[in-house]
Amino acid sequence: MRPLLLCLCLLPSVCLSATTPSSRIDQLAQSDEWLTLLHYQETTYSDADQSQADDAAFFLSPEGATNPKAELRATLEAIQQPGGGNDHARCRFPARDQWLRRQLNLPARPIDCPDYDTWRSELNTEAVTLVFAASYLNSPSSMFGHTFLRLDPDDTDEAADLLLADTISYAADAEAHDSELMFAYRGIFGGYPGITSVKPYYEKIRLYSDIENRDLWEYRLNLTDQEIDRMLAHAWELAGKNFDYYFFDENCAYRLLALIDVARPGTDLLDRVGTHAIPSDTVRWVVDENLVASVNYRPSSATEVRHAIDSLSEIEQDHVLEMVEGDVMPTARRVRELPARRRAEVLDTTYEYVQFRAREDEWRRERRATLSHALLSERSRIDAEAPRPTAPRPEVRDDQGHDTFRIGLGGGREGNRGFAQLSVRPAYHDLLDPPAGYRPGAQLQFLRLDARFYTGNQELKLEQLTAIEIRSLSVRDRFFSPLSWQVGVGGRRTDTRNGRRVLTPYLEGGVGGSWGQPGELQAFAMATADLEIDDDIARGHNLAPGADLGLLHQGRTVSLMAGLKTKAWLINSQHREDRAYTEVRWHLDRGLSLQARWEREDHFDRMETTWRTGLQLYF
Repeated sequence: MRPLLLCLCLLPSVCLSATTPSSRIDQLAQSDEWLTLLHYQETTYSDADQSQADDAAFFLSPEGATNPKAELRATLEAIQQPGGGNDHARCRFPARDQWLRRQLNLPARPIDCPDYDTWRSELNTEAVTLVFAASYLNSPSSMFGHTFLRLDPDDTDEAADLLLADTISYAADAEAHDSELMFAYRGIFGGYPGITSVKPYYEKIRLYSDIENRDLWEYRLNLTDQEIDRMLAHAWELAGKNFDYYFFDENCAYRLLALIDVARPGTDLLDRVGTHAIPSDTVRWVVDENLVASVNYRPSSATEVRHAIDSLSEIEQDHVLEMVEGDVMPTARRVRELPARRRAEVLDTTYEYVQFRAREDEWRRERRATLSHALLSERSRIDAEAPRPTAPRPEVRDDQGHDTFRIGLGGGREGNRGFAQLSVRPAYHDLLDPPAGYRPGAQLQFLRLDARFYTGNQELKLEQLTAIEIRSLSVRDRFFSPLSWQVGVGGRRTDTRNGRRVLTPYLEGGVGGSWGQPGELQAFAMATADLEIDDDIARGHNLAPGADLGLLHQGRTVSLMAGLKTKAWLINSQHREDRAYTEVRWHLDRGLSLQARWEREDHFDRMETTWRTGLQLYF
């Protein structure tokens, strides 16, 4: 009998079933570590496990996507098969292999995995850094910001060496010809596969810092060597595998949280994700879990150029503009009369500004080349150093701003009717929220719901449902001239000529300019257009060009906006609609603000005043 058992144990699957109790297999299959490695999550309407991986190549069992126990048994059998090579299960799934061998005390037999071994050797990773790229309103894929991991190589002393480091990122594999609108639609409803990719850091800097002008925050994680090994082993398992991409939850930030959960079991960062995973929120969770050893700020090209210009005197700035606009060459007498060091700084700043303008496609290539050559030639004649001024690190990081989920509680009066109001906004930030940690003049709101209970007739009404609302009030000056713009879509209460207020789907937009001091007092003016579509409106639709004029102050303690909106409805009973408003918020701390709003509306020759006060709470 003993010789027979010895022969049978030469077959791994037989040995496994003979030596591993079924209860132990059940225990491992339901352990948090195994479920995390396979990306299992409870389904919405039951307690059954379902892997978020949407690629058959990620599983070894035909039932692997829905059966953790079947996948564990298939993996155990596969990793005990003899042989080696890139197609062996141990080479395809090194993180699973390492974990199972530790749990079951399987012998750590060496195996030849040429592709995996070469990849790990080339990465030469000593530390891992979580990088956050600031929000970018001009692209639906980056409106909330973006996160990725940088794999810092061993023996890196110079910051320049990190440019050659590799990065791990997860993003939607979108069709090249898809428009931004199509990207937003398919991204929200899971129309794209999500792919984990490895690219050099300098490519990320070129995209985010140099092209999209987004500041970068670098959070070096305090992972141990063993934790880094687990993370990279699992990253190899994910490479090229399809996980359907969803803009709000299963996005770039979500997948990185999963990698960190694998690296350090017990962090359970994914458990914090509810309806959405905002990148800045996920960074905040990583910091809260004491996973960060140090933080570094890398300003974008636009931030650096603007700081260099602001460091010049007003007369020196005039020289820069005169040279850029072609009226004065670098050899002009008034430029050469500057002290050597000041002249060097003016020429350096002018050169940097020229390169920045060229990247923005505002100049012809010939103009850039001619002026750049003249600037460099004149600069080479100055034997004086002009240290480049470094853009200061912001006082508040993006992860230190207010939480993005907001609830508003309050009440007020509309005409002669009193009401209580509840507002719920899952994401993300508006112009009067606490500004610290957010882009000045930027607003992005999703799925905001405003409901009122009118106390007189005991009536509950949905006042407005905002599907999406984006506003960018970027300040214009002599050197930078961005457009201000806004867009919104949803449903809102609107007046009809017979005095009824109906809930009407709407689409609105506008474009214009903003002037002043970002984050302080600025004025804006926009030409707008509104479209309403509803059977309760005569002819079923209405269109209105208009204007939106206002003042905005975003302060650490108090934020204020006041303005005038006017529209001329063209189709439904041609008439004007005018509204004057003022809103102020006192920020008591990062998570609590007091709100007061007053507005006066003239619509269908009916004048009505509405005011309300309340609390804004951030979670």
